[in-house]
Amino acid sequence: MLCEEQPDNATVAVIDEVRQKIFTDQFELSKHAVDQSITRRIGLQELRDAVAAGEVIEDYPNDKYGPSCLVFGTTSAGRPLYVQCAYPSRTPVRIITLYEPTPDRWIAFKRRPG
Repeated sequence: MLCEEQPDNATVAVIDEVRQKIFTDQFELSKHAVDQSITRRIGLQELRDAVAAGEVIEDYPNDKYGPSCLVFGTTSAGRPLYVQCAYPSRTPVRIITLYEPTPDRWIAFKRRPG
């Protein structure tokens, strides 16, 4: 489910809580996220940067593994990253995956074409 151009209060609350948990090291990486971070050479500071500057661009409230969302942000070096994380209702918040977007699959890194 795509998020609206202007995020609603619930979306803002989700990203704020995710940011707080990332900032205070209350997060964990799934095995998949660890594998992807190694394969794609994405460091923990890049994850922190992307979430700190990020916004929720897709919401998955009915995901088969539990509610989650896709955050788009850039690192301090300007590298665009996607971070899919579980809703922050529990501590630590779980990072499901993280990756650099493929430009031809996204419009301005925030919307899927079509």
